[in-house]
Amino acid sequence: MFRLDARRALVQTVDFFTPIVDDPGLYGRIAAANALSDVYAMGGRPLTALNIVGMPEEQVSPEVIARILQGGQAKAAEAGCLIVGGHSIKNPEPIYGLAVTGLVHPRRLITNAAARPGDLLILTKPLGTGIITTGIKRGIVGAGLARRAIRLMTQLNAGGAALAERGLTRAGTDITGFGLLGHLGSLCRASGVAAQIQAGEVPAIAPRVEALIGAGCVPGGTRENLRHASAFTEFDPAVGEARRLLLADAQTSGGLLLCIRRSKLDVALALLRASGVAGARVIGCIVRGRPAILVR
Repeated sequence: MFRLDARRALVQTVDFFTPIVDDPGLYGRIAAANALSDVYAMGGRPLTALNIVGMPEEQVSPEVIARILQGGQAKAAEAGCLIVGGHSIKNPEPIYGLAVTGLVHPRRLITNAAARPGDLLILTKPLGTGIITTGIKRGIVGAGLARRAIRLMTQLNAGGAALAERGLTRAGTDITGFGLLGHLGSLCRASGVAAQIQAGEVPAIAPRVEALIGAGCVPGGTRENLRHASAFTEFDPAVGEARRLLLADAQTSGGLLLCIRRSKLDVALALLRASGVAGARVIGCIVRGRPAILVR
């Protein structure tokens, strides 16, 4: 955060990745939504962005690159964010993303270091994009499930800014490459608290996701996330392997995990629905204790 004055501060972030879908426009939209999410996770509103582009010129035509950029532009425009330039390089494989600057009230900034015992944990998007996109690459995911996952990955996390502006959340994070457990573990360490998760309350994108896990459709990053999280996570024996992997699944443009006071829950959920977040769920709470996660 860079404070401009008593009421305004800048927040900045950068993110990019290689394609996870075949359609160039959708790739641009997903990558842009993913980059914009970091600003929303801090309670800010995106203002401007710079394109980050790396392309193998021999394999990717100018027309395809233009469609990627158009997808990113469309998603930035939806967020009220102006793309003001950028930079491109030759790269062995395609990469695209944004460097984003946003605006936030200094006293409304969301960090991962302000969670308090008694806070409820709200997850704004279901899990499973890593598993589903792996299934898409293997040709074992139907068109309907693929469309649902893509729709979620292109959905903006603007609800984070809406809650912050009303002072409804003090702490939170977005859920991306380290999975729910990894990002929650970081929040617990930064805040000096523990967390309890009700595994059955954590939504998957569809019931089919756990069947895909059972069929071995699990990205390497997700397995590594679970291995890492096992150092600070205690699982009830009733929580099966498929559910554990879901909680560790590496997300692309995932949802927000927000700490909400119990007395503010109804207002927060109503505001999220008004912001287009229909599926937000309470999945657990913050408790006293050493930084750790208990999954029941």
